[in-house]
Amino acid sequence: MSKHPAVILAGGKASRLGGGDKGLLRLGNGTVLDHVIARLTPQCGPIALNANGDPSRFKGLKLPVLPDSEAEQPGPLAGILAAMDWAASLGASSVVTVAADTPFFPRDLVARFEQHDGGVIAASGIAGEPASLHPVFGLWPTTWREDLRRDLRAGERKVRYWARQHGAAEEVFLHGGADPFFNINTPEDLRQARALARGDQCFRMK
Repeated sequence: MSKHPAVILAGGKASRLGGGDKGLLRLGNGTVLDHVIARLTPQCGPIALNANGDPSRFKGLKLPVLPDSEAEQPGPLAGILAAMDWAASLGASSVVTVAADTPFFPRDLVARFEQHDGGVIAASGIAGEPASLHPVFGLWPTTWREDLRRDLRAGERKVRYWARQHGAAEEVFLHGGADPFFNINTPEDLRQARALARGDQCFRMK
């Protein structure tokens, strides 16, 4: 079976970290996005980046940069639609999406998604406790894209609600307290991520 294409959703701005793109913040010997790409590449086929504005700021990544498919940048659902449209143009039946600010997501993310038929989104938690959803991490059938386009134009913005409305399964990744879906939003998050990266054997920049 050919590997699913994947899109990194990079629409989030580092407003609490001095502005700019969170994915371009320094982490280890590269950037947060370098880390995400290194973790994603073994799990999928072709990779693209969803981001708006001047794509030249990402030229060093050598990835296609996909703007939102809908105007007014209406949040991550628009990025998911752009991912679906791009994957459909490649002839793919589904597409993986991940967040650009979450550099330690599971190495078996896609393999776990593939255990489900249809759409699936990620969740994480400690055994015996309620799981937290991370719906930007998903495997999306490209046949859902016209439904999503219609719903975005009707004002839908919530990824988890839309995914559940379409019957997406939830794949729960249990952990012992260090959530693999930890994302970078604040200076303290960035300090913690840098400490984790120093001990993360998955990440090796050449």
